Amino acid sequence: MGPTKIQITKSVFWLLSVCGKVGLQLFNWGDCFALLAKTTTRRAVPIPNPYFPFPNSPFPNYICAMLLTDTHTHLYLEDFASDRDLLIKEAMEKGVQRFFLPNIDSSSVDDLHRLSEKYPEQCFPMMGLHPCSVNENWKDEIALVEKLLAERKYYAVGEIGMDLYWDKTFVPQQEEVFRIQIDLANKYKLPVSIHSRESFEELYTILLDKKKESPCGVFHCFTGNADQARRAIDLGFYLGIGGVVTFKNSGLDKVIAEIGFQHLVLETDSPYLAPVPFRGKRNLPEYIVKVAEKISEVSKVSIDEVVSVTTANSKVVFGV
Repeated sequence: MGPTKIQITKSVFWLLSVCGKVGLQLFNWGDCFALLAKTTTRRAVPIPNPYFPFPNSPFPNYICAMLLTDTHTHLYLEDFASDRDLLIKEAMEKGVQRFFLPNIDSSSVDDLHRLSEKYPEQCFPMMGLHPCSVNENWKDEIALVEKLLAERKYYAVGEIGMDLYWDKTFVPQQEEVFRIQIDLANKYKLPVSIHSRESFEELYTILLDKKKESPCGVFHCFTGNADQARRAIDLGFYLGIGGVVTFKNSGLDKVIAEIGFQHLVLETDSPYLAPVPFRGKRNLPEYIVKVAEKISEVSKVSIDEVVSVTTANSKVVFGV
């Protein structure tokens, strides 16, 4: 009499368990699966799989998850000082594997560098002068940006642009600094991360005159209308979509439903602009999943497709 189905099943489970004990000693299965990330937006990450509960096997704790990219996060700020490493770990466990870090001004440079040096495979620094930091000493600030771009590796010039919401005292200087940083980005063949709060039309007019060469970059935290979205895309830019898309009266969901998601990238802008249901609280890297879910909903496609397209777009923009 041959073995019963139950005996065969038990033998298979025993073999998987033994292989797990041996395999986990010989291989770093995470590194093996991570090779996928070099050519695809899929990556195996350690997420508990309740449908395959065999803790001694190398397989149960690795299920295929999407590789999410946060194209704009200020993880280096003091807001994350007490739990930064934990938050990065938790975000990575949820599939958020890449974080692009825009600079603000000279006061943020050291913290930016420290974080990107600590996580060189996950955190990618940008260098630029934020428009809200343009004031009487803007020439000293922009001189530092120029110096650092010549000395170090960065993946974009950012965060740059104009802000006409908070303070209009230095609007002419903001425009001049923006033009200078577009020139720097073209010089070093880097994309830009553009801050355009209440200033899309002004920046669009400048970009018609001072062309951003490829790679263009991202209109970060885009909140404009469908016509503005199309014009930015026609210039070669992608649109950075964050928590605002989940806000009830933002109208951004309707814009995305109209223009599609093919030219979008995901971002958190953490610690700012947390999505619903966390609005008003500190924004965390893992909340980017909520942004992807909302885009999936309004676009009537799977979240898998949204993440695949947006991460592929991020690789086009930043070259990594």
